[in-house]
Amino acid sequence: MIKIENLHKKYGKNEVLKGIDLNIDNRGVFAILGPNGSGKTTLIKCILGMVIPNSGEITLEGKNIQNQWKYRESIGYLPQIANFPENLRVTELIKMIKDLRQSPDFDETPYIERLGLESHLSKRLSNLSGGTKQKVNLTLTLLFDTQFIILDEPTTGLDPAALMILREMIEEEKQKGKTIILTSHIMNFVEEISDEIVFLLEGKVYFKGSADMLKAETDQVNLEHAIANLLKKTEYA
Repeated sequence: MIKIENLHKKYGKNEVLKGIDLNIDNRGVFAILGPNGSGKTTLIKCILGMVIPNSGEITLEGKNIQNQWKYRESIGYLPQIANFPENLRVTELIKMIKDLRQSPDFDETPYIERLGLESHLSKRLSNLSGGTKQKVNLTLTLLFDTQFIILDEPTTGLDPAALMILREMIEEEKQKGKTIILTSHIMNFVEEISDEIVFLLEGKVYFKGSADMLKAETDQVNLEHAIANLLKKTEYA
């Protein structure tokens, strides 16, 4: 369970998070949605301890994460943009991350085979396409069998076949009883995979519930139109 209470974050005079209250208290897939600048990535980085909030509290499994680091061992994280040294080969990167996490015994082979990365293992990152890099990043995210998985724009660069594999992998992690948090701008992907949606706007939570609840609330037939309707309502509120 992740509990967020009255979370505030400013960058200079720009207040990005304005008193976020949020409980993620069930196992399943939770989508954090909102337009650019709504605070999604800042909220995720606060959960990860990469950004320190100005005030408020975050607890994970009942323990305050402030000034802690060990809790991160229970989180697999796919950043929106993963920057690794471009001269590294794929095998070298995987070994480096396993060493950093002190988890040398985890076997990446099932992920490599499933994502079709066998022919890329000896290539340098600089020679990989964006979609292939994303597959490598997904391997690194899922490899360590963590209870919590955070995916920031996981669909970036993936072709339709890889998207199908991603959906299957997320569903399998969910069936293991894990908590998956994701952001995405692809609404049909979110609608298919998510159990609950959190919609942020200007640093505040404007909606929390299922896609069906949001569609019913906005009287729309799909999530994309429901989000557009919600944005229009908040714009003129």
